[in-house]
Amino acid sequence: MNDTSKTAAGSSGGFQDSASPVDIRPDAPVMRILPAAARPYAELMRLDRPIGTWLLLLPGWWSIAMAVGAVGAAGEASPDFWTVAWYVLAFGIGAVLMRGAGCTWNDITDQDFDAQVARTATRPIASGQISVKKALLFLGAQMLIALAILLSFNGFAVLLGAGSLLLVFLYPLAKRVTHWPQAVLGLTFNWGALLGWAAVMGELAAAPVLLYAAGFFWTLGYDTIYAHQDKKDDAIVGVKSSALALGERTKPFLWVFYGIALTLMTASLIALEPAWPAYLGLLIGAGHLGWQAATVDIHDPADCLAKFRSNRVFGWILLAGLAASGLLPAV
Repeated sequence: MNDTSKTAAGSSGGFQDSASPVDIRPDAPVMRILPAAARPYAELMRLDRPIGTWLLLLPGWWSIAMAVGAVGAAGEASPDFWTVAWYVLAFGIGAVLMRGAGCTWNDITDQDFDAQVARTATRPIASGQISVKKALLFLGAQMLIALAILLSFNGFAVLLGAGSLLLVFLYPLAKRVTHWPQAVLGLTFNWGALLGWAAVMGELAAAPVLLYAAGFFWTLGYDTIYAHQDKKDDAIVGVKSSALALGERTKPFLWVFYGIALTLMTASLIALEPAWPAYLGLLIGAGHLGWQAATVDIHDPADCLAKFRSNRVFGWILLAGLAASGLLPAV
């Protein structure tokens, strides 16, 4: 089953017609190597679709790179290689776990909605492969491991990281009461922009706060694109989204969202005063976001998914610039 598979109306259980890509990817490498009993849990964590993990992780890695570069630019001793490597690894594992926990909670709360939509009807809880009780136990296990990783950081970072939990649990509920659940997702998915700096520095500063604000608008853009895959089904089952709120006005608003994001990212770099590669990375990244806004076809679910996934490229471009900047003296 590939990303462009379609389920016709009435094919099973009265599902709504949906041109959205099917939700599960049994052909993903991780699914092929796992034993059969573990695959539903991997699907629950979305291990077969890692793009969400990347989008959660990259702001944290940006922030770590910024903080390490800032320490070096100030003439202070930078964290040693193994300390930085631990931050990078810890944030990577944490992103997998927290994205998995968020998706598990989302599927618990959305099981009735998921069962009515072709794209999501095969999810493990909606399809009956995993009971709600087992899902809750699995959720707890993911959270405990993530907590153990968080406790390896300084006290300020631990408190800051714990502060994101409310947002994680609120997001699946937001789509029931507002057309802007993407705003809650933006607040949640970019928490790493604050936490990365806090883990290195033990405090916050203007640069990571501005980066967090920039990430919020970046997420409004890319998740609105993503939401256009489900707009027909969402309207039928009563789920709200920015795609439904904006409709045909989406493309102009993408320019606004991405424009504000890039402006705030520029402000973050000005506050940081990095070397030139950071600005070059942002310039190239700006071109990528402009390409998305100019070319996305909001009526083509496959194109929406492709544009959404391409934000990983933007994230890596920005990270490369920040990392390279940390290796050069500020000019």
